[in-house]
Amino acid sequence: MTAPYPSTVKDSAQNPESYYLATANNMEAFPQLKEDARCDICVIGGGFTGLSAALHLKKLGFDVILLEAQNIGWGASGRNGGQLGSGQRLGQDSMEKMVGKQKAHLLWDLGEQSKNLVKQLIAEHNIQCDFKPGVLHAAHKSQYIGDYRHEVDKLQNEYGYERIRFVDENEMADMLGMRTYFGGTLDTGAGHLHPLNLALGLAKACQKAGVRIYEQSPVSRYNENGKITINTPKGDVIANQLILGCNGYLGNLEPRIAGKIMPINNFIAATEPLDPDRARMINRDDVAVADSKFVINYFRMSADHRLLFGGGENYTPGFPKDISTFVRKYMLDIYPSLEDVKIDYAWGGALAITMNRMPHLGKLGSNIFFAQGFSGHGVGMATLAGKVMADAIHGSHGNFDIFRELPIHSFPGGRFLRWPMMVLGMMYYVIRDRL
Repeated sequence: MTAPYPSTVKDSAQNPESYYLATANNMEAFPQLKEDARCDICVIGGGFTGLSAALHLKKLGFDVILLEAQNIGWGASGRNGGQLGSGQRLGQDSMEKMVGKQKAHLLWDLGEQSKNLVKQLIAEHNIQCDFKPGVLHAAHKSQYIGDYRHEVDKLQNEYGYERIRFVDENEMADMLGMRTYFGGTLDTGAGHLHPLNLALGLAKACQKAGVRIYEQSPVSRYNENGKITINTPKGDVIANQLILGCNGYLGNLEPRIAGKIMPINNFIAATEPLDPDRARMINRDDVAVADSKFVINYFRMSADHRLLFGGGENYTPGFPKDISTFVRKYMLDIYPSLEDVKIDYAWGGALAITMNRMPHLGKLGSNIFFAQGFSGHGVGMATLAGKVMADAIHGSHGNFDIFRELPIHSFPGGRFLRWPMMVLGMMYYVIRDRL
């Protein structure tokens, strides 16, 4: 039996006051679980992982209940930078060193599947989430340019990926209206979107398919005795199998896997709407941008011409008192010309990273599946993970086993000392970014 779990971050019980929430398509509430229920498979977590798992399981003929402790998209799935990236979070050179070329190619292909799956779900269910193509990766140091050129050559010639090209310093300046970066790559096969509206669209698709969704139904514990009994405040669910899709909000619900991930807080600000000409000046081609800093800056334009800027993170249970001021300093480092621009929204949330930044999928016993640790690459990979687990439950284990065999190590110090150990380790990278 597992112990009751506290949240790892001090977060509001309501969806955070974000630009995404203010522009959400439909926030119709789902009911709270108020009586005992039975199903084939219970899914815990109303983000991309859980919603994708529930939808694909229902399509495969299973009776599914999804339990969300707060509201659909309340966690990282409704707060993130909205970038749908190629491949995995780890680069292909590093991947080849870790698992060999053959498996590295398989993992690249799975990354491509993740993008295609998101695009397919958007089209199939007519999800209005402002999807746009293009992710620009920017080098903040001149010595990184050789690495970017090598990446383009490798992906084009060894992986057959033709939708990426090198961008030199002058073109980068034309694209972004400043000379902060020294060049980079443009990936037109990747893209960006409104993540909360994607989550809400997936929930609507689940509901239409017949998934029973319950919000405001936090799981306090569960136990296995043949079947699995999942406890919530006002009702229990008895299921044959269980999927954990909690990621950075796992807490202590499942101590056997909690030490494999580190929840970290990331922050985003949304400016007031910019004049369209000014918006084009700072993002000519309306692409998403991610730079080469270890503590990454990422930014893009919203559908109504706001700059959505993600910058800074912390490794404590709380958020900064003034998130707007906290993120603004990172934004002005990149765009000092925006000094006169107001911030209308600023918010934060927890994402979960693994030691090697690869996703952590697996099984506990014979009937508990989990997926976590998407390390900032979750729009595509969390959505794919849900499908991969659904396929495995249905008997197709191939893709699940590829992920399951990845070497995912526990953080030093385990669940209790990982926070201070992480802070010490991150200090090195923060200093390196500034040099």
